[in-house]
Amino acid sequence: MMKHLEQRVGVFVDVQNMYHSAKNLYNSRVNFKEVLKEAVADRKLVSAIAYVITSPSKEEAPFFEALEKSGFKIKTKDLQIFPGGAKKADWDVGLAMDAIKISARLDVVILVSGDGDYVPMVEYLQNHGIQVETIAFQESTSRHLLEATDDFIDLSKDKKRFLMKIR
Repeated sequence: MMKHLEQRVGVFVDVQNMYHSAKNLYNSRVNFKEVLKEAVADRKLVSAIAYVITSPSKEEAPFFEALEKSGFKIKTKDLQIFPGGAKKADWDVGLAMDAIKISARLDVVILVSGDGDYVPMVEYLQNHGIQVETIAFQESTSRHLLEATDDFIDLSKDKKRFLMKIR
């Protein structure tokens, strides 16, 4: 996989996907600062966006501040709670639209998620000359996403660096 210093990169993080993967696989949290450092890999960072869901209690505010201090722009969406108690929280379409809109200014789109719903976005970007790299935990990454992406970084291979214990 070609990675060179002149490449312009955009990093798009599906925080919910990564949060639940780290929690379910390792009872840990993702060290997003280290993930961003690995994603950029000394290339030219154009944009780093973390897509997050806010709960009614707003208890995640310190986490959002930490993401911002690590270099991410934060995009928030409220948790939807339906009358029957069902909850919905995802950014799939918003993340994909942003990646496509910004891609004209990029050489590489880096998706931080293992969600197979992003495969059409990956294929669209590749068909428009954009290299797509994915960063996630291999154990929770869609096989179809693994097959579609140009490069994959498995966070599970360096848990000490990419994970933090839950307090």
